[in-house]
Amino acid sequence: MEAKATARHVRVTPRKMRLIAQQVKKDNVSNALTKLKFINKAAAPHMLKVVKSAVANATKNFGVDADTLRIKDIVVDQGPTLKYAKRFIARAMGRASKINKRSCHITVIVTDTK
Repeated sequence: MEAKATARHVRVTPRKMRLIAQQVKKDNVSNALTKLKFINKAAAPHMLKVVKSAVANATKNFGVDADTLRIKDIVVDQGPTLKYAKRFIARAMGRASKINKRSCHITVIVTDTK
C-alpha cells in the first residue's frame, strides 16, 4: 500500500528543499516528523505539512496505522520561476541581471511495507 501527497508552487527554491528531503527520505514517519520540527530551515515547515498530509491520506484511505508507515520516496521538482522585470541585481562591469524567484513541487510517498 502506498499513499501520496503533493504540494505545488511552494515558494522555496528546489535546491534548498532537496537538502531537507535528503534528511528524512527512507525514514520512519515518526522519526521524520520529529526531525522536521527541529530543523532550523525555512523549507522544513513546508516539508512537514506534506509529510503529515501523506500520513493522513494513508490512514484515511487505507486504514493503516500511522506508526507502521515509512517514507518511501520524496521528489522535489522545479516549479515556475517568477521573473521580475522592474527589479535587478547588480553584476560586473555595470551590467544588471533579473531577480529570479524560484518555486518547487514536492511529492511524498509513504508505504507500510519494509
